[in-house]
Amino acid sequence: MGDVLESEIQLQAPTDIRVALVAGGMAGVSVDVALFPLDTIKTRLQSQQGFQAAGGFRGIYAGLMSVTLGSAPIGAVFFCSYEVTKYGFSKVTNDRWIPAGHMLAASVGEVTGCLLRVPVEVIKQRAQTSPHLSSLAIFKSTVASEGFKGLYRGYLSTVTREIPFSLIQFPLWELFKKMWSEKTKRPIEAWQSSLCGALAGGISAAVTTPLDVAKTRIMLAEKDSRTARGNVWHVMGHVYSQQGLPGIFSGIAPRVTWISIGGAIFLGIYEKVKIVMQDLLGL
Repeated sequence: MGDVLESEIQLQAPTDIRVALVAGGMAGVSVDVALFPLDTIKTRLQSQQGFQAAGGFRGIYAGLMSVTLGSAPIGAVFFCSYEVTKYGFSKVTNDRWIPAGHMLAASVGEVTGCLLRVPVEVIKQRAQTSPHLSSLAIFKSTVASEGFKGLYRGYLSTVTREIPFSLIQFPLWELFKKMWSEKTKRPIEAWQSSLCGALAGGISAAVTTPLDVAKTRIMLAEKDSRTARGNVWHVMGHVYSQQGLPGIFSGIAPRVTWISIGGAIFLGIYEKVKIVMQDLLGL
């Protein structure tokens, strides 16, 4: 029975593109809106100006509009890319290479998703550290002073952070689901996928916190400053020289908490909506 179940898990049919779009979009909105205050606190802790100067606990929903508008398409694009790449890779390799397929799929998903995520992040983080300004005002100011390329400041640092994060998170998520399914001799359920996502997300978040600190500093830096040029390793080195390990791991507690809970919501809701939609569509 275990061999049959494992074969069914590994050789499952590709996720319908409609299902991936809707499930990914709903998952993205749910997690970003639910955990926005924690994200604001994390961003302000990592800000060069300091937590209190960046707003402290005031206006912790500053920047929510940009996230609400951007979360659905970001989640949809990510999961469509992830599912298509994962299935395509499985068709041209054997079972031994399945973890590599998950890594490749996660990387492709992040690179494409960041095309939408980075402008949203730029506006959101600037709103989080300037709560007296609206998201729309920050968007107009950024485009006026830096052009549309200003919305993509930190793209490379974001990808540099997200790819290692996803290279850890998604193979772990898939592995934890597979292990749980083999243990129970049943297909994974949405709540089980949610717990697997929380554990995988927390581990990934802790390991990649220094990259997240660098990304935050780059996005919030003054225009034309050396930090704003986007050299991740320079920024990490500068933070370390000024603040040591506590500096490059600043915000780790809210980041791990936020992403652990976020992983549970994001991946749990994705799995749940996917199951429901597949039933409705008869897939």
